[in-house]
Amino acid sequence: MRPAIFLDRDGTIIEQVHHLNRVEDVAVYPFAADALREFQAAGFATVIVTNQSAIGRGLLDEAGLEQIHDEMFRQLGSRQCIDRIYYSTSVPVSGDPRVVEDAWRKPGPGMLERAAEELGIELNESWMIGDAISDMLAGRNAGCRGTVLVRTGYGHRITQADPAIDYTTDNLLTAAHLIKLACASSQSSKSPSLSE
Repeated sequence: MRPAIFLDRDGTIIEQVHHLNRVEDVAVYPFAADALREFQAAGFATVIVTNQSAIGRGLLDEAGLEQIHDEMFRQLGSRQCIDRIYYSTSVPVSGDPRVVEDAWRKPGPGMLERAAEELGIELNESWMIGDAISDMLAGRNAGCRGTVLVRTGYGHRITQADPAIDYTTDNLLTAAHLIKLACASSQSSKSPSLSE
C-alpha cells in the first residue's frame, strides 16, 4: 500500500478550457512536470481523476480524449509522470458541485476508490488537489488525508473558507511543496522523544 496524489486535470495540470475537446487547446502549465516529479520522488502514486462530461454531451469521444491525453503527456515530456487516469463521462443534472449524483463523478469518491483498489493505494494517507469544490469533496468523500485547492483554473474564484478545503495555494508546484512540508511535520510529530 502506498499513498497517492489525486489530481484534477483541467485547471490543475493543464489550463482550464470549458468542455475541452480539441487537441490544439491543450496547454500544460509550465510548473506541472516539476510538481509531478516531486510527488513521485516523495513516493506518491500520481493519479488523474477528471470529470469529462464533454463525452456525455457528445462534444468529444473516447478516441478524442486519448488524443488530448497524448498531447498532455507530450507537453509534460513523459507518460511515466502519471500512474493512471480515471474519468467520468456523466453529465450533471443539478449543477450543484456539492451533490453526488453519480458516485463515479466528482464530488463522488468512485474514481478515487477504484484507483485505491486497482493500484493498492492507502486513501487515508493520500491527498486530493484541484481547482474546484467538487475536487475537494471527492477527496473528503473518499477519506483522503488532505485536500489542496489551487488558485489556477477556477480556484481563484473561491475566496471564502470552506470546510472541504484543508489548504489553498497558488498552483500545483506550491501544492507539492506544501504537502511535503505537511508530511515532514507529521513524521516528526510521530518520532519518539528521548523520554519515551
